[in-house]
Amino acid sequence: MSELLLAADTAGYALPETWRAVTRTGYFIGLTGSIGGLVTFATTVRPALRNASGAADDTSVLRHRSAVFLAWAGVVLLVTGYLQLAARVARAGAGMPFGDALAPGRIWRFLRAPADQGAWIAQGAVFLVQNLVLLVTAAALMALFGRGARRRLERIALAALPLAPAVTLIAAVPVTTGLSADDVLDLVLTQVHIVSGTVWLGGLVLLSVLAGARRRLSPEAGLIWADMWRRFSLVAMVCVAAVVVSGLWMSWEHVGRISQLWTTGYGVALLVKILLVLGLVTAGAFNQFWLMPRMTRARREGETASLFRLTLRHFPKVVWGEVVLGLAVLVVVPFLSGSARTEAGSPPAQPSAAVFTVVATLALALVASLCVTTKASDALARRLTAAAEAA
Repeated sequence: MSELLLAADTAGYALPETWRAVTRTGYFIGLTGSIGGLVTFATTVRPALRNASGAADDTSVLRHRSAVFLAWAGVVLLVTGYLQLAARVARAGAGMPFGDALAPGRIWRFLRAPADQGAWIAQGAVFLVQNLVLLVTAAALMALFGRGARRRLERIALAALPLAPAVTLIAAVPVTTGLSADDVLDLVLTQVHIVSGTVWLGGLVLLSVLAGARRRLSPEAGLIWADMWRRFSLVAMVCVAAVVVSGLWMSWEHVGRISQLWTTGYGVALLVKILLVLGLVTAGAFNQFWLMPRMTRARREGETASLFRLTLRHFPKVVWGEVVLGLAVLVVVPFLSGSARTEAGSPPAQPSAAVFTVVATLALALVASLCVTTKASDALARRLTAAAEAA
């Protein structure tokens, strides 16, 4: 990909500096572990473990592994958050070497800088609040390294749950007033894209890590995992819909023509990202239409061995492939700088009532498709059950 982007550089596209690419990718990895891990624990792992009966040893193993994952997610969030803040300092004003920007004194001066003319609040103040929230979130998660805190895993995770997405939401607060409706919608959809993407990928990572404990689980753990995969599939479908709608909006804003996807640096990076996301969606469709119906059938038929094999061997293999694709997406994100429209000399996007109507229609269509997908998966499960009974 770098050769393509370097070729596009001659057309006005500038590759990000290595430190900027690394810090931005790392920052999104930090958000992915904390936001995705907490949301998935709250919506998927916790209720599945609470509903499990007669499997105390299995739930204990999964609770412990979840706590360790969230604790390390706090460490990653803290480190990557600091590096991202230093990167902001390095880019501010006339700029400075990244190594110099790591100094706490320079960071503190950046955070205390006065507001620009016309701003209702200083940009540094916004980042100060953001990083205070980040620090509290990371500290809460890292507390789970302690045995005493692990006994209060649910309470700590639920307390940190609203704080993790607030880290990215606060950073998006505009420091100027008088924003147009397009500006507000762009801010909202960008955050929807980030939060949905981190929940989707972070959930995949958490469940993959938990599946690594299969040798310590009993055969009856397949029932717990069938419940977790079922719950997470619903969360993932909602996230996919949100990512697609918000992604299409942002693509329209930055790409004026289809040909700009391979004739501009921004377009090439976006095209690579789109292909990776399509790979993720394809793997998710395989899970939904092939693995989920078979898991449902095995659960209804009481086939413990088959359910364990599907939920803790076949399913995680596909999910790990999704994790690799998702991490590749995060590597591509720093290359999405500027705009294909600007590079190609095209006019800026002009929002209109027709455009908003298309976006709303697409959102409704995706909601309808979620319902259809769920019903189709259930229908396949019933068909497989009927076929097994007939045989």
